[in-house]
Amino acid sequence: MRTNRQSSTRAESGDMTMQQVMDMMQGLQEAMAASKVEQERMQADLAASQARNEELCCTNEELRRGLRNNSGLRDADDRDCFTPPREFSTPLSQSIMEAVIPHMFVGPKVTFTEMEDPEAHLTAFHM
Repeated sequence: MRTNRQSSTRAESGDMTMQQVMDMMQGLQEAMAASKVEQERMQADLAASQARNEELCCTNEELRRGLRNNSGLRDADDRDCFTPPREFSTPLSQSIMEAVIPHMFVGPKVTFTEMEDPEAHLTAFHM
């Protein structure tokens, strides 16, 4: 009798193990199907991202071409005489005031510390 019980227990134990293996395989198949869906979603996102990247590259190239085409106009504007934004009284003659300032000219650095009056700073700057 003892032998029958041991073999019966082993058979039941084997059935449980087989059931566990079947459950595990089913779980893995479900995980693989979910992974495949996620992979397809990621592929679609990647394709959309690549399309957006190409669109942005084209827009960027158009902007660069526009800048290259307009750079000649901007340089001509920069070479024109610079006039201060406000009219200040000055001891200089009109011919000096109308002189063209070279494009590469760098004037003295006047810093605004926010402790002084803005109008006084502008007056000192233009003087």
